Amino acid sequence: MTKPPRDGEQSLGFDPAAHTRDGVIFIGTLHTGWAPGRAPRNLRQSRAQGGGAGRVVLEAPYRAGLRGLTVGQAIWLILWFDKSRRDLIVQAPRHAEEPRGTFALRSPVRPNPIAIEAVRITSLDHETGEIGVDATDAFDGTPVLDIKPWLDGIDIPPEPGD
Repeated sequence: MTKPPRDGEQSLGFDPAAHTRDGVIFIGTLHTGWAPGRAPRNLRQSRAQGGGAGRVVLEAPYRAGLRGLTVGQAIWLILWFDKSRRDLIVQAPRHAEEPRGTFALRSPVRPNPIAIEAVRITSLDHETGEIGVDATDAFDGTPVLDIKPWLDGIDIPPEPGD
C-alpha cells in the first residue's frame, strides 16, 4: 500500500505504469551493498560511505556491448528504481522549505523511476558481463536499463549564453 502524500504533496491520482505505450527491457542487474533504509541519498554520500560495492551484471545477449569500455572510464548507468513510488507530481522533500515539482528534484519518486548515475568503471569482465563501479546509491537488485559512455565536452552543459 502506498503511503499518503505529505503536506503539500500532490498525487497524479493514477498509476503511471497503467498508461505505458512501449515496453522497456532490462539489460542487467546492479548488485550493491545498499538496502531500503540503509542507502545513501546520493552519489556524494555513497562515495563518502565507501561506494556501496556496486557491480553491474549484464544478461548474456548484451555483453558484447561492453566492447570499447575500459577500467577507469566514466560511464552513465541508467537504472530503473523499481521500488520507488510513481504517483507524486509535487513532493515535499525534507531538505526543502516548500514543496517542489518532481521535475525540479533528483528524487527517485517519479512517473518513470529512471535514475542516471555518473560513475567510474573499477573492474570489467567482458566474458561474464560484470562491471565494477566506484559508487552507487541504488538498492541491491536494481534493474539496469542502459549504459552510455560519459564524454567530456558533450556531457557538460554549455555556459549561459553559449
